[in-house]
Amino acid sequence: MNTEHGIAEVNGTTLFYEQAGQGPPIVFIHGFSLDSRMWESQFETFARNYRVIRYDLRGFGRSAPATHDPFDPTQDLKALLDYLNVKSATVVGLSLGGSVAIDFALAFPAYTNGLVAADSGLNGYPWPHGRPTAEPAKIAAAEGIDAAKRLWLNTGLFVPASEQTHVFTRLTGYIRDYSGWHWLNDNPAKLSQPPAIERLHHIQCPTLVIIGERDLQDFHDISTILCDKIPGATRCEISGVGHMSNLEDPLVFNAALLKFLG
Repeated sequence: MNTEHGIAEVNGTTLFYEQAGQGPPIVFIHGFSLDSRMWESQFETFARNYRVIRYDLRGFGRSAPATHDPFDPTQDLKALLDYLNVKSATVVGLSLGGSVAIDFALAFPAYTNGLVAADSGLNGYPWPHGRPTAEPAKIAAAEGIDAAKRLWLNTGLFVPASEQTHVFTRLTGYIRDYSGWHWLNDNPAKLSQPPAIERLHHIQCPTLVIIGERDLQDFHDISTILCDKIPGATRCEISGVGHMSNLEDPLVFNAALLKFLG
């Protein structure tokens, strides 16, 4: 497989990206505290029949470090697609990446052939059980980044993943490389207004909502909201897995995505 990787200087920042394959474009967007490596089990599989692109969000991975300068993640993605001469793509995001993908579908419908929101966040959702990143942020301020990472890896988000040694080893490596900046600073990402939760009915592209059976209740509730409010959205629950559904059961995750694309 011929893989191209590079640094795109776009939108006043630098974004690391990798792409491979030919065919209809698919863009993969990673979750919070992670980076584009989390899509390893999808990147090679889908590059056989698609042009697959994965990138590190601003402030994560090998993209530019976070700063206090306000920015719009959807504008970053649009600028990256323009840089790569991609006119439209299926946009796939997990967790934080899912919320970016949803916002992108709302902001740039002409660029969005399809939307896949896996174990997704949702801007405007009230988090009645508490935002998952809140406790690690408290620990980071009191005891430091390393202590916050240890707590983060032991939250309910990652308990199912921890039951598979090879999955948890990968996950631990990704989080070890995360800067921790967002736990100690206000998030500079600008969220669209009104928030996405109030505008989901405007999404017109084909949409797949994936949720791990053992994910936290808030993410199940978000998946229900997405399916109820996005016209024609379909839902796929992957049994036996938690928040990191693409890592915990890549075969079922990939099969659901292939069926959706087909």
